[in-house]
Amino acid sequence: MAETEQDIRYKKVRFGAWVGIIGNVVLALLKGIIGVVADSRALVADAVHSASDVVGSVAVLIGVRAAKLPPDQDHPYGHGKAETVTAIIVAVLLFFVGLEIAISAVQSFFEPIAVPGTIAIYAVIFSIIIKELMFRYKIFLGKKYRSEALVTDAWHHRSDVFSSFAALIGIGAAIVGGNIGIDWLIYMDPAAGIMVALLIMKMGWKLGGEAIHNTLDHVLHKEDTEDMLEQAEAVEGVLKVDELLAREHGHYVIVDIKIAVHPLITVEEGHAIGKLVKKVLMEDGYVQDVRVHINPFSREENDDS
Repeated sequence: MAETEQDIRYKKVRFGAWVGIIGNVVLALLKGIIGVVADSRALVADAVHSASDVVGSVAVLIGVRAAKLPPDQDHPYGHGKAETVTAIIVAVLLFFVGLEIAISAVQSFFEPIAVPGTIAIYAVIFSIIIKELMFRYKIFLGKKYRSEALVTDAWHHRSDVFSSFAALIGIGAAIVGGNIGIDWLIYMDPAAGIMVALLIMKMGWKLGGEAIHNTLDHVLHKEDTEDMLEQAEAVEGVLKVDELLAREHGHYVIVDIKIAVHPLITVEEGHAIGKLVKKVLMEDGYVQDVRVHINPFSREENDDS
């Protein structure tokens, strides 16, 4: 049996989540071990960030799987919002991981601190390259297949790039300070950890706000539904589209539309026009369901408007 568009989407998004899980496990272990060996607070903080990405990618995997479930009696509109809920979980996780890193980095200023080993520099550079590649791949998949969870997870990777860059500056400054005898530069390593934490928290707050906004039955703006409106108006028998609302439901939308038809046609004829409108709007796969309301066309009402 030929694969449906939804099956292909699920496989691609699932693969993207697995790329994140495997990549983050490798990077978290690498940076964690080298961070301890090199005695770099910034690199250890960066390793914790990568470890949190593992949890985020697992959450994405679960959310994508749940979103694929077909509509049922309790969820007649499908399970598409499972991905949006997952995006909120990842964002909250991101924020609190940043908070924990910030607390740890601040405590470092009140403890004896050593100059990080040079190997930490190489670990950070390797992490930046891998994370940027992961970001670009997952943001491409997320936008192509309208996966909010995957897009959020991609930005999770990009925040890791920023944090690794901050760690690179902090570690480099600490090493230089240790070599030339400027003691205060050694504290650039934990200072970079604080900068990493702030970037992570800001990213989590921003992505969480966007995900919550989409969860609250967000309706697409007028400019985003112009194509749908034109498609519905082009259906034979539709004299006017009185209202069109497209509600985001994860990676797809549910459309509520009111169309005006000739007042003297039969109920059966009006029903047939409504079915055709629904069929046309659902052709591209983005629209999952259409609820059509039939109104009698009134020339007087339209002249007044």
